[in-house]
Amino acid sequence: MSSFSTLFFDEVRQVAAGIDTLQTEKMVDILAATRASGGRLFILGVGGSAGNASHAVNDFRKIVGIETYAPTDNVSELTARTNDEGWPTIFVEWLRVSHIRANDTVLVLSVGGGNLEKNVSPNLISALQLAKEVGASVIGIVGRDGGFTATVADAAVIIPTVSADRVTPHSEAFQAVVWHLLVSHPKLKAVQTKWESTK
Repeated sequence: MSSFSTLFFDEVRQVAAGIDTLQTEKMVDILAATRASGGRLFILGVGGSAGNASHAVNDFRKIVGIETYAPTDNVSELTARTNDEGWPTIFVEWLRVSHIRANDTVLVLSVGGGNLEKNVSPNLISALQLAKEVGASVIGIVGRDGGFTATVADAAVIIPTVSADRVTPHSEAFQAVVWHLLVSHPKLKAVQTKWESTK
């Protein structure tokens, strides 16, 4: 199976080469403005992207110094809202209680970005609709064609599809690559990371 390993890493190189760096720079500027205005960053993701959201919260808080939250980190509220109000409400109602406002930013991590017609990830869609209503910024790191997120985002990095069989692993892996770029960017990085400080 070593040939599969070669194929997979060839795909990784193709994905990296195809990322739109103009979009990453736009995301940096939006995040810098969010921090400067005292705004907050809300990171939304489900499944593997929820795990990525939790990790990214740490990095944006600790390295960049932006007040950052992921609704999926509170499993009690997440499951209560799912049980009592329904899956589509889990993010939008969380954002309402947090009084999302115009100087905040919502970052979506998603393989598909949500799809209204197919009713895929309605929780992301309703949250983004609210964000746009209040004038908050929307950014995304998404796969496939970017879905609903890409249509409403102020900046979106769409992870290129280089293999229809491996959209999810490449999309979720490159979510981490892109957010690590963001927190490492000279315009955003405020605190030295541990291992780099001990060299």
